[in-house]
Amino acid sequence: MEMEVAEVMKTGMAYIGAGLACTGMGGAAVGVGHVVGNFLSGALRNPSAAAGQMATMFIGIAFAEALGIFSFLVALLLMFAV
Repeated sequence: MEMEVAEVMKTGMAYIGAGLACTGMGGAAVGVGHVVGNFLSGALRNPSAAAGQMATMFIGIAFAEALGIFSFLVALLLMFAV
């Protein structure tokens, strides 16, 4: 009986940890929104320079999205590897 309760507690805590790790995906969404929003703001102010900054925007999106991917992997590890 005690082992069963301990196993349920372990599984429950792993799911809680996975849910907390998923908050990084929300942070990635906010980061991508900031990157694209600032790019659009700058592009509207100076449209001739927008084409030259497009690659920088995509690099910023990739770095911001990496946080979401890493937090997703941590959540998967907590759910299935524990």
